[in-house]
Amino acid sequence: MLYYLSQQLLEWSAGTEWADSLSFLRLFRYITFRGAGAAVTALVLSWWLGPLVIHRLKQLKFGQDYKDQAETAGDLAARLLSKKGTPTMGGILIVLCLNFSTLLWAQWNTLVQLTLFSIVVLTGLGFYDDYTKIIQQSGRGAKSSIKLWVQGALAVFIAAYLWCIPSTATLITEIMVPFYKYPVATGVGVVGSILAALTIVGSSNAVNLTDGLDGLAIGCTVIVSFVFVVLTYVAGNVKMATYLQIPHVAGAGELTVFCAGMIGAGLGFLWFNCHPAQVFMGDTGSLAMGGALGIVAVLIHQPLVLVIAGGVFVAEAASSMLQTGWFRFTRKRYGTGRRIFLMAPLHHHFEQKGWYESQVVMRFYILCVLCAVVALSTLKIR
Repeated sequence: MLYYLSQQLLEWSAGTEWADSLSFLRLFRYITFRGAGAAVTALVLSWWLGPLVIHRLKQLKFGQDYKDQAETAGDLAARLLSKKGTPTMGGILIVLCLNFSTLLWAQWNTLVQLTLFSIVVLTGLGFYDDYTKIIQQSGRGAKSSIKLWVQGALAVFIAAYLWCIPSTATLITEIMVPFYKYPVATGVGVVGSILAALTIVGSSNAVNLTDGLDGLAIGCTVIVSFVFVVLTYVAGNVKMATYLQIPHVAGAGELTVFCAGMIGAGLGFLWFNCHPAQVFMGDTGSLAMGGALGIVAVLIHQPLVLVIAGGVFVAEAASSMLQTGWFRFTRKRYGTGRRIFLMAPLHHHFEQKGWYESQVVMRFYILCVLCAVVALSTLKIR
């Protein structure tokens, strides 16, 4: 919005006495300036709206009073018990600030519109899941089949849309892998569509699984967003993309503004979500934030780089799948289910080993930063 307004004012003032006075509006042509503006706007808006949203969620009794799936006997139970009643659905705050800052500072091209549309859909799905948990007073929420169907339908729609548009078809028909500058496969629309869909659905659910400790999921999301600020900017700049030998995607630079807004909104939410948390993002936020990372990765033709940058999310999701799969296999084979980890997802395993919550979160942050550095190295190691 501000971009279009600034350009209209520059056109109106051209050749008039106002031209020099309004020349500063040329700053809005720079993605870096608008990205910084989106980050600051989202951060300040989060700080302002945070107390209001938290108070309103408490009034509506949208608190986590149900039995948490991770709750067991011992110290972990005492830790979780102290969090009962903390309002959930705080993801609404992240999404509101993110969408507002993006609409305010970005150019509204197709890539931005697809991303914002997807976030709205996933936020609605997460809200439904959280609301179901509160109404039922249980940790079950919406059926997993419903969530997967909605996520899958959204992912397939995005993949099909990109495939059908000539300017974006290569995002689906060509497969890029990290540390290699040429497509490893071309003309593989079906395979590319499956990869894009798995990236979006997998990322959404991986962040959701990571959201189990104060500040863990949103902090790691912010770190990964920094990686995609760089990647989207490079992908959108034809000279830099050519120099670094990565795919150039026209209009991808505007996703830099979106990712910057995600950093600002994430840091603003972390202000209230750090230990001890005043609010939880719930599935309302985790499904949307994870989906956003997956969608951005697909839109800049780097879905597999997300696996590296989001290594912590991958480890969390893998631990849950391994634990569930091994338990079912051993129960069927031996009559008694066995475990690989003390508890899944992985952050609860380390809690059971005696790590304090703050230790787990900070150490996972460090690992996430390491993964981010490796992901950024793919720009030069080719």
